[in-house]
Amino acid sequence: MKKGCRYGTHRVISPIGTLPQPADRLDNSMELYDNEVLISVDTLNIDSASYTQIKQACESNPEKMKEMILSIVSQRGKMQNPVTGSGGMLIGTVKAIGNDYPKNRLKVGDKVATLVSLSLTPLKIKSIKHLSPSSDQVDVEAEAILFESGLFAILPNDIPEKLALAALDVAGAPAQVDRLVTEGDIVCIIGGGGKSGILCCYQAMLNAGPSGKVIVVEYSKENAQRISDLGLATHVIIADATNVMDVYNKVMDITGGRGCDVTINNVNVPSTEMTSILITKGQGYVYFFSMATSFTKAALGAEGVGKDIHLIVGNGYAKGHADLTLNIIRESKEIRELFEKLYV
Repeated sequence: MKKGCRYGTHRVISPIGTLPQPADRLDNSMELYDNEVLISVDTLNIDSASYTQIKQACESNPEKMKEMILSIVSQRGKMQNPVTGSGGMLIGTVKAIGNDYPKNRLKVGDKVATLVSLSLTPLKIKSIKHLSPSSDQVDVEAEAILFESGLFAILPNDIPEKLALAALDVAGAPAQVDRLVTEGDIVCIIGGGGKSGILCCYQAMLNAGPSGKVIVVEYSKENAQRISDLGLATHVIIADATNVMDVYNKVMDITGGRGCDVTINNVNVPSTEMTSILITKGQGYVYFFSMATSFTKAALGAEGVGKDIHLIVGNGYAKGHADLTLNIIRESKEIRELFEKLYV
């Protein structure tokens, strides 16, 4: 077997010298290097911002969406949307393990979810078995490579695979909420009615406690009603998060002009950076989990309105994030039933 780099640089075709995620093109031949794992892929969970962009570009036509996904992977050797730059994750079965891959981590036959982005994962798709514009989970016949540095979770026996995939795809978000939100905080979750938003709401309500407030801003009336029905917020605002002053005024009414201690941005459309920033109090925290975020807009925008706040990049990894997120599914019968309806 050929010797590989721990971080996968041996798979980078261009530009040479960079790592797999920012690379334009990867070697997606499935000949195994000594420190890699070969995975037989069942399902891709494409990042929400990416899937939304693909759906819009293809006018929700499933066949055109399939063609676009296959074209991206063929050109780049990975599923990295050239518009959003984001990827997603996958579930599959370990097919082979390199001779020098660390011992006792995995064995052939293990069912796994990768916890690293598809935007850095060498991928070869033979066919797309099923795709629906309403779901960002795409069933495929494919193979992928996990690098030595790549994170993964062995799929649990008590949670259906596609449900686990849906939850683990956004595991970083509720884990960061757990770190940032403390008892009595006022929290705003923008895009609270989607998959990551629901998990964030649950964790925020738990951490903020009865003396805190959890405000959800949601564009969809259906999703807003879902949050209310599940009791996952103290206040629900139906609004377009790109309309900065409308959301700002509504949040200020609820908080008495104080603003939020923590704002979590989960939306899958651009131009919501300043909404998140304006509703957050001085020295507060904004966590941009959304891959539609422009960090130039966020950084320069905060400076432009004189906001001294902590802006956190949406790192999808936090230590213990997989266990925390799967435990939400175990703890909340209502969230589990909802996710089973949507994803299983």
